[in-house]
Amino acid sequence: MRALEKLSLDSAVTFFVGENGSGKSTILEAIAAAAGLPAVGSAGVGDDETLGAQRGLGRALQLVWRQRTRRGFFLRAEDFFGFTKSLAKMRAEFLARLGELEVEYQDRSAWAKGLAQLPVRRSLAEMEQRYGVDLDANSHGQSFLRLFASRFVPGGLYLLDEPEAPLSPQSQLALIAMIGDMVAQDAQFIIATHSPILLAIPGALIYSCDRVPMEAVRFEELDHVVLTRDFLNDPAKFLRHLNAER
Repeated sequence: MRALEKLSLDSAVTFFVGENGSGKSTILEAIAAAAGLPAVGSAGVGDDETLGAQRGLGRALQLVWRQRTRRGFFLRAEDFFGFTKSLAKMRAEFLARLGELEVEYQDRSAWAKGLAQLPVRRSLAEMEQRYGVDLDANSHGQSFLRLFASRFVPGGLYLLDEPEAPLSPQSQLALIAMIGDMVAQDAQFIIATHSPILLAIPGALIYSCDRVPMEAVRFEELDHVVLTRDFLNDPAKFLRHLNAER
């Protein structure tokens, strides 16, 4: 961070890549704090106790916008599971309130009861239309993709921290397709990832956080890509080497 004087994010898709502890998530979280993006999770960027240092770094950043946007969000993969639980809790509260109104208005007309229940039913319907009847009942990967499909909008800025975590290779390709659709509608993505599949998005700007200062690296030169390719070409060679070290 001390060596970072300027970071150009002028690509529609920018990746931060590096080993664990290299700082890729930290800089992403700091940008989210500086941009004032809402978070998808149990706590917002401004309230999350685990992001205190990142908020401090965010205050030291000076963002220069080509076009300011208030659309978009910040998402850490581990926060998504808290988000699904909060949706399930909210849905249960809506259903419980409908039950209470049934009792409260049992001696009133159907019109009066329907009028009293209308705001709750509308909120429940809007939530189910956006996220499904039970987001938590899907696989984590399906829920992730459903969230993206419902929350991605044209012209948004999306900061995603390791979105590949719950996604199969096939689902990662589906996410690439979604990103491509949104980029065509003026959205921008900044993503911290370990995934060679996501990193292959054509035209993406890739920064290595393993280098000081951070610098742009070509896809073919990335350690993640070279190691994965070499392993897939000859997994037995790698496994023999590991077994020999025991």
